[in-house]
Amino acid sequence: MTPVEWAIVVLALLGAFFGAVAAIGIIRMPDIYTRAHAASKSDTLGAVLTIAAVALALESGLSTVKAAFLVIFMFITNPTAAHAIARAAEDQGIEPWTTEDEQ
Repeated sequence: MTPVEWAIVVLALLGAFFGAVAAIGIIRMPDIYTRAHAASKSDTLGAVLTIAAVALALESGLSTVKAAFLVIFMFITNPTAAHAIARAAEDQGIEPWTTEDEQ
């Protein structure tokens, strides 16, 4: 395998790992605020790494440019959406989970 193929495999595996971390975080976290945090951070990184693997696999051309624009779009929209969801939850009066809720 060439170094580029190794980079594609590593980026794809890292993207899948961070996507799985995001999914586990959404399932395991106790409230909307921590779930939004898990989704926005890990999912964004996982998707960006996976798209970077796709861009490397496509080599050069218009598809690679589209993949680069998609990465920029995701860096802007994913955290913004998570912030909007957390803000809407706060506006609805949803209280954050605390250790007192555990008892």
